[in-house]
This record gives sequence, C-alpha cells and structure tokens, in this order.
Amino acid sequence: MRASRTPEVDAVVVGAGPNGLVAAVRLAEAGFRVVVLDAADQAGGGLRSAEVTLPGFVHDLGATVHALGLASPAMRALALTEPGPDGHAALELVHPPAPLGHAIDAGRSALLHRSVDETAAGLGRDGRAWRGMLARLSANWPGLAASVLDATRLPPHDLGALLGFGVRGVWPASLIGRTVFRDEPARALLAGLAAHAAVPLSQPLTTGIGLMLGGLAHGVGWPVARGGSQRVADALVARLLAAGGELRTGHRVTSLAELPSARATMLDLTPRQVLAIAGDALPGREARRLARWRYGAGVFAAHWALDGPVPWADPSLADAGTVHIGSSAQIARTEREAARGRHVDDPWVLAVQATVADPTRAPAGKHTLWAYCRVPNGSPVDALPHLERQLERVAPGFRDRVLAVHPMGPAELEAWNANLVGGDIGGGATDLRQLAARPRLSLTPWVTGVPGLYLCSSSTLPGGGVHGMGGWNAAGAALPRLSAHSASD
Repeated sequence: MRASRTPEVDAVVVGAGPNGLVAAVRLAEAGFRVVVLDAADQAGGGLRSAEVTLPGFVHDLGATVHALGLASPAMRALALTEPGPDGHAALELVHPPAPLGHAIDAGRSALLHRSVDETAAGLGRDGRAWRGMLARLSANWPGLAASVLDATRLPPHDLGALLGFGVRGVWPASLIGRTVFRDEPARALLAGLAAHAAVPLSQPLTTGIGLMLGGLAHGVGWPVARGGSQRVADALVARLLAAGGELRTGHRVTSLAELPSARATMLDLTPRQVLAIAGDALPGREARRLARWRYGAGVFAAHWALDGPVPWADPSLADAGTVHIGSSAQIARTEREAARGRHVDDPWVLAVQATVADPTRAPAGKHTLWAYCRVPNGSPVDALPHLERQLERVAPGFRDRVLAVHPMGPAELEAWNANLVGGDIGGGATDLRQLAARPRLSLTPWVTGVPGLYLCSSSTLPGGGVHGMGGWNAAGAALPRLSAHSASD
C-alpha cells in the first residue's frame, strides 16, 4: 500500500479467514507476490477446528455448514472440491440425509429435505404455499445465489431470478409467517431460517434470508467438510502456497507501519480492528463512518462430546445435519430481545450434529454436537444451562449422553477470533441499512479512501458466511492497480 519503488511484495493480506485467504489465492494465482499475516497460530479464522472436549472429537469452533460455499461464485471458481494432480480432491463436502430439522417441542417437528416436494408433503395444508415460495428459487439457485452474493455486479448474473426473489424476500419474516402459512411447522421452519439474519424478524428482508437459505438447502444441500471446517482453510492455504504465496501465522498486526511494503493491502478485519491499525491513515470522514459501525447481537455457543447420538424425542431428527429448536414465537422473541440487549430464559437454539454426515469427527459410535443461542452483544451471562435445558426438552436424556462440554460465550469467542466482536458472528449488524451500506454504499465497497488499501471481511458485502465473496471482490478491485504497476515496472 505505501509508496515504494521496490515493494517487498505485491500484496499483503491481514487476516487468514476465508475472505482473506480467497483474496490471497486470487491475487497469487494471477501471478502476484502475496503474503498473508494472521495473529492466530493456525490459519482459517472462523474455519478452524480443534479437539476442545476430548481426544478424537473434532469440533468446528466457527462455521460448520457450507451451503454458501457450494453456491458462491468465488468458491465455485476456485473449485476446491475438484480432484488435484494426484487424483484426489483437496476438499470433500459430505451431506446428511436431511439438511434441516426443526423441533418445535417434544411432540412436533418438521423436516426440510433436499426435495421441495417431500418437504411440502410433510407440511400438510401449508405444503402448497411452501412449494410456491421455494420451488422456483431452488431450481434457479445458480443464478440467484450469484446475483445475491455478488450484489454489485451490473448487470446481475440472473436478473429474473433476482427480481422474483426480491418480490418475496423484501418482507419481514414475521409477516409472511402469519399471512402465508396457517400452521406452526411451516411457520417455525421459515422463522428458523430467517433468524440466521440475527436481527428481529419484524425487519424487512428477513424473509429473503430465509428463502435464500431454504432455497440452497433444496438446491445444493447443507453439507459439512469431511474432517472439519479446518479442511476448507487448509485447501485454500494449499492453493496459496502452490501459487507461490506466503503465510505467516502467529503474527499480530497492530499498525500498517509494521507491514511489508506492498502495492496493495487487504484487511480481513471488521471496522473496530481496521480503525485500530489504520485509523490515522484513513480520511477523517471514512474513519468516522467506520467508528459508527454497529455490531449485532452475540451468540453463546457450546461444543459437546457425546457417547451416542442425540436422543431426539422425534427419531426423524436423527437424519438432520442442522436442527433448529423452538416455536416461531420463541424465535421471534429471542431475536427481538437480544437486539434490545435483553436475555430470555427459553431461547431458540441452532444445533449442528456434524457426525450425522461425517462420522470421522468422533470415535466409533460417538458423536459431536455444536449449538448456540442468541444473546445480547458482549453478554457475560452463562447461557449453557439455557442451551442444555432446551436440548433436554426435545431430546430427553441428552444430559446423560454428555462426556464433555466446551462452552464459548461472547468474550471467549472474541478472544478466539477478534472479528467476533461481542460474540457477533456476522461482522456487524445485518439490518437494512448495514446490508446496503456494507461498510459504505458503493458499487465498490471494498475500496477505501487510501490508495491501495482494501477491506475484505464479513463487514463488507455480501456479509457473513463462508462464501469468500468479500475477499474475491476486494482482490478483483485491486487487480487493475497491481497490473498497472506490474506493467510499468
């Protein structure tokens, strides 16, 4: 970034999360000299996995389910799952029998299958409405996913799919749940999907989040990486090194002045960290805008080693890789109160039983479980009893299966990954304003007011998730600058 007639490298990337690694790979494979710096001892950011409970139990400490990775234009372009020179794939994504189950209570559940028709058949008189909302979106997922995840591209990848999605998706999920569906199973399914937005379900566009995730569940599934999400990061690192790039872990950056001289600098950081290391270099107006960045509600997460499968009251939930727990009213109340800075004693819960799809993550016959509930940003409250009570409610005997547990509240999550400010796993609140202006309203929101300095974290478009688009597009914005300097050298 800093002016230099003989830069040490072409590009420096600060942060080895999925966006930082994708940016580094794109630049390195374009022929530029790239170095990636990360404070952690292992690359991956939110993709890291570890044996945090007992030996032999592999837990994803951040992202686990990779539907967005299958659908993302960036990840599809990188083709990490295609066989390498030795004939073996660098990355294997494996699917559970069903992408999603929803436990409303011990006696009522719903399943979202890969098949729209099979899902609709299980929703009774709401089946037709479910099919009407999801069938076309799931059939057109390539163009839709590309258009939503690459929102600044003009013209859009698939204008028709995007317009159809927008007409349905602009509405609050709470409104659509009340007016389109008549029974609780379909309402709960939509509410659980929409709650991944981490904002109150009364807000606009929450239906769009639900439809996007539901459409991907039908269209591509919700897989996990065999061996843990760390394998996704490892595959990106392997590509980086093969292209001549360099990775330095255990390297904390506190100032831009510490970085090697480079033509371009990519920051896979949220606004708080950007200001800490680059605030003096930014124009005053831009620094003030980043200082106003709002972080969303946090999560309280836990990882369990189990001596057997989760004893669901409804045995069909054993086939679901992801299970949402709670009624549509519970989901709406949890999200509303967390956004207001308040706790609830009966939060909705998101759980992932990755060993349903990938038994290699635990010793034979054993299982792992990961779950979280929404809490106010920075909450110091120990929510583990709330999580386990909700699990016990729909899986009686769950506590008897627990061999060990590793809880992670907002403070622990932020200590593990500084981008998870206050336990916010999305890089900042995803309400309407911060979805459009992420982190600023522009067709090139990754570009800053400092020549050669780019932002590429989940605080940029299109937001959170393992899709790599922030890094891909930031690298794309930097390529003309790097190419021009390369031609003049």
